[in-house]
Amino acid sequence: MARDSSKLTGVQKAAILFITLGPEVSSGILKRLPEAEIQKITYEIANITSVNATQRESILNEFVQINKAREYIVEGGMDYARTLLGKALGTQRAAEILEKVSEATQQYRPFSIARKADAHQLLNAMTYEHPQTIALILCYLQPDKAAQVIAELPEEVQSEVAFRIATMSTTSPMVIKEIENVLESKLSSVVRTEMTTLGGVETLVDILNQVDRTTEKNITESLEREDAELADRIKSSMFVFEDIITLDDVSIQRILREVEAKELALALKGCSEEVGETIFKNQSKRAAASLKEDMEFLGPVRLMDVEKCQQKIVSVIRRLDEAGEIIISRGGEDAIIV
Repeated sequence: MARDSSKLTGVQKAAILFITLGPEVSSGILKRLPEAEIQKITYEIANITSVNATQRESILNEFVQINKAREYIVEGGMDYARTLLGKALGTQRAAEILEKVSEATQQYRPFSIARKADAHQLLNAMTYEHPQTIALILCYLQPDKAAQVIAELPEEVQSEVAFRIATMSTTSPMVIKEIENVLESKLSSVVRTEMTTLGGVETLVDILNQVDRTTEKNITESLEREDAELADRIKSSMFVFEDIITLDDVSIQRILREVEAKELALALKGCSEEVGETIFKNQSKRAAASLKEDMEFLGPVRLMDVEKCQQKIVSVIRRLDEAGEIIISRGGEDAIIV
């Protein structure tokens, strides 16, 4: 009988993932793993008698979410990853995924403290280090941070460090650990270790999205008097673009009259199929066909540009809501009686 995926070990989940991916894909991944890990995973594969569809889907989704979290962390850091995952999956689920990623990173990735330090702190800590040592440390940093560090090195050191990075292949784990310990001792007094995130704008937004409109209005108006900038951040985060699927058709059609076609096409490039279909069904057939053509014509786009257009449309939605021209249902006193 297949077990609950929440009770499986990491190795057991990996085994089920490889079974799900199939032999061709799995073999390509397995051969890149350490011998000890290969033995553990293949043992579990051999001993798995059944895997149901729900279990496969759960483990595959977890794998996708964790890898997406890693991409977000590399792209913009932990706070950036927490914000994007929170919007997509909710604050609690995002925290669970990031905790798993953090644990895996701490377990397998050296120089975690160096990745938390800024470029200036790293430069000070590496001032008298050998170019080979500097090259090794830079290999473990985020590419943008490594670029900042190497750009500030003396010219004669830059080229030597670059050469050593390019020609580096393998390094003894003992050497890596020794260098990491030295660097950590230098940085520990100036780098704050990352603390558990509690509260913040995203947490308040999650709460306010569940209260009635009167309570929300009282809180946001009070915040505007205390800190107008903070109030704006909260208000702009309270309704994310993907929430458009929760609006009624009349409200969506009213919103679409305020939005330029090019901006709408760009905003939809980063959305789920459900969001796209919600928009298309509230347009004429000709307008929907034209919008789809515009989206195809755009080709690959930057996430930053997509989010900028989405935020502009969210601003339109909030303006229309405040003017009473559309309704964002929040439950409580905002519940609609028909």
